[in-house]
Amino acid sequence: MRRVPLLCLVLALTAAPAVAQSGRVQRGFTFAQTNCAQCHAIGRVGESPIPEAPPFRTLHTRYPIEDLAESLAEGITTGHPSMPQFQLDPAQINDLLAYLNSIQD
Repeated sequence: MRRVPLLCLVLALTAAPAVAQSGRVQRGFTFAQTNCAQCHAIGRVGESPIPEAPPFRTLHTRYPIEDLAESLAEGITTGHPSMPQFQLDPAQINDLLAYLNSIQD
C-alpha cells in the first residue's frame, strides 16, 4: 500500500515540467493572439492577414527560434513602419518562444 503514494508522488513530479511548459505555451499563444494575429498567421495553418508578414509556424526557416530572444528583449524593429516595436520581459519571451517552438512545421 505504501507504493501507491510513492507512485503518485513520482507521477506528480514528472508531470510538473509538462504542465509548466503547457502554461508557457498557452501564455505565448495569448500574447501572439493579442499582439500579432492582426498581421501574422499565428497557428499551425492559415495565411497571414498581411501577405508580407511571415506565418509564425515558418519562422524557424528564417531564424533559429532561440535567437529571437535577444531581439524580443531589445525590441524588434523592422524595415516597415506598420510593424509595432515590442520589448518583452524575460517571462514573456520564454512564453512566446515556447509557443513558437510548439507550432513549427
